[in-house]
Amino acid sequence: MVNKIHLMLIGAHCGDVELQAGAIAHKYAKAGHEVTFLHLTAGEKGTPAGLSVEDYREQKIKEAEKAAAILGAKSITLDYKDAELKDDDDTISHVATLFRELKPNVVITHWENSMHPDHALCPKIVQAAWLKAALPGFDLDGLSPHSLTRMFHSENWEDMEGYLPDIYVDVTDEFDKYLEALSQYWFIMNSKDFRYYDYYKALGTMRGCLNRTTYAQTLKFPTGANVRKGSIIPGFEL
Repeated sequence: MVNKIHLMLIGAHCGDVELQAGAIAHKYAKAGHEVTFLHLTAGEKGTPAGLSVEDYREQKIKEAEKAAAILGAKSITLDYKDAELKDDDDTISHVATLFRELKPNVVITHWENSMHPDHALCPKIVQAAWLKAALPGFDLDGLSPHSLTRMFHSENWEDMEGYLPDIYVDVTDEFDKYLEALSQYWFIMNSKDFRYYDYYKALGTMRGCLNRTTYAQTLKFPTGANVRKGSIIPGFEL
């Protein structure tokens, strides 16, 4: 019998990790694993004309909850401000406390290199929080230490410097639900700056071509990690 895991996808903004690995998330949720989307900020500064930043923040949180429900996951959005994210002790301790409380086994997050400062900080926060949550010498609300088992990076158009996939995951059966989840976000469907929906549908198709499947999404090991290539998250069979 396959051991159940808690897969957590951590993004800088609502919508990031759904775009990057939402179909992978749905694949594991369908198989009975616990899946959580953790958004460090709502990504509220890109507000549509006529909508306040705070109103757009609330809209994006609701969109994230709808998208997560479609994918069979939970959504958590923290209170940090878009475009002002910091890898400081407050943020690291907050995420570390969540790790101890929610006990994820596997985390998927942004790649290390990005044109977006929030994206670039996100994996640094995750790495530091992983260490802090695991070490018994840190007292975090009296919670017991907890260590992740693995961390992976996923593919975002803003994070492509040096991103070469290590893992291709077949998400053919999950792709329709993935696209339905993406359609819950106003910015994905209406942005005039970038064609998010078209890009990620095409990316899934292109990665599928390389994987010899209809659709695929990719993951990358952290720099310096023990790389193994395969069609699933290594060590976490479905």
